[in-house]
Amino acid sequence: MTDTGYGLIIGGEKVEAASGYDIINPATEQVVGVAPDGSVEQAAAACDAAKTAFDSWQRTTQEERRALLHRFADVWDAHAAEMVPLVQAETGATMRVAKTMQVPQVSARFRRYAEPESNLVALPPAVMPGTALAPGGIIGGVEHRAPVGVVACLAAYNFPVTNMAGKIAPALAMGNTVVIKPPVQDPLAIIRMGEMFEEAGFPAGVVNVVSANSVEAAEAITTHPDVDMISFTGSTGVGCRIAEVAGVQMKRTLLELGGKGAAIVFDDADLKNVISNVSSTWTFHSGQICTSPTRVIVQRGVYDELVGKLTGMAGHLKVGDPLERDTVLGPVITGTHRDRVEGLIRSATDEGATLATGGKRPELDTGFYVAPTLVVDATNAMTIAREEVFGPVITVIPFDTEDEAIAIANDSPYGLYSYVFSDDSGKAMAVAKLLRSGNVGINTLQRNHEAAFGGFKYSGIGRDGGSWGLHAYSEMQSIMWKG
Repeated sequence: MTDTGYGLIIGGEKVEAASGYDIINPATEQVVGVAPDGSVEQAAAACDAAKTAFDSWQRTTQEERRALLHRFADVWDAHAAEMVPLVQAETGATMRVAKTMQVPQVSARFRRYAEPESNLVALPPAVMPGTALAPGGIIGGVEHRAPVGVVACLAAYNFPVTNMAGKIAPALAMGNTVVIKPPVQDPLAIIRMGEMFEEAGFPAGVVNVVSANSVEAAEAITTHPDVDMISFTGSTGVGCRIAEVAGVQMKRTLLELGGKGAAIVFDDADLKNVISNVSSTWTFHSGQICTSPTRVIVQRGVYDELVGKLTGMAGHLKVGDPLERDTVLGPVITGTHRDRVEGLIRSATDEGATLATGGKRPELDTGFYVAPTLVVDATNAMTIAREEVFGPVITVIPFDTEDEAIAIANDSPYGLYSYVFSDDSGKAMAVAKLLRSGNVGINTLQRNHEAAFGGFKYSGIGRDGGSWGLHAYSEMQSIMWKG
């Protein structure tokens, strides 16, 4: 047995794994910690524990569950000072991102789903005639949002604790139990999160955590007969595999997958605002964001000006140690992922595009860094415009007419988040409605956290966010009675 300091959590007990694997700091390439490598049998045991705990947990009142969610948020905040450096080290995020967009968002999401919200929707009485089925009368009805059962929660590596909190909190609020499978690359903070549920007073088995470095252990969770729902955020390829195995057993799914965000920039747009927003593909977590505006579709009248300003901006963005306050771009998650990003950049020039800036690996002693890269002279048929890069790479594509811009934006297998920039709000709204995208931002990348979040096409299935998150982790049950 390997004592790694981190353990699996199964049925309220900390369980050692037979082996562990190193978690590497993407900036220093040093070992942050050793994650337990759970087995297929341990994954199955976690599912069994969640199933055993479900009946008593679903019988708790909403008030009891809300109190526990609040208590967890308090416990998390009490540990925030120790969680920030851990999250930063295993994700490679800049300290600013770790402090503001990662750790504090966990308690914020738990407190959101601890707010009172009824799981009943009253229906108007219906006057029904007598039939061969039953006598007539006034029939009352209510829609009851019932828990799904055992939910497998699998989060993405870019914002592991934040993303996982957005799954666990609404699932627990609705009376589900959960089996947590952290991302392979950075599971340590989620394991610590799992330990805090006991400190907050959650019953044994309601929250279970299994980290593992094998596909077999992950599929032991997603294919387990006691798992009723799978909530996954990550790549489209893995999402398609989950949809395949879930379909055989009629499991419910919530899949938030890849994106290839299109930002349509009309020639009447405020270019200062455009640059402030689209440059987030470089400046926010090194472009490892599924909603990033990676395809900037620009009307020819402002194409050269926008390209020039973005090129000039890139030269002022510091790439380097994420612990230094003036660093803007930290590393990407692994050396393998850096190689993939660099390969996609090479494909752009091989297919006839030009690099206005970037494309060369930063000269740093350690770390998996990619320079902010701007691809121009591109078409939407190029690989760089088709595949999700998940790195600090912006591709600029020109257009002439509004219809052409819409066609380019929609010509993608993805449809998660798109953007429209124009001084004409009426035109922007009309264009937004024609985009095959689950979310559209007009003149902003800012979010409304009460909005439904999810994608069209290969960007996923289902919606969460705000009250929609509670709907996602519930089954609609219709209850009728004779009035």
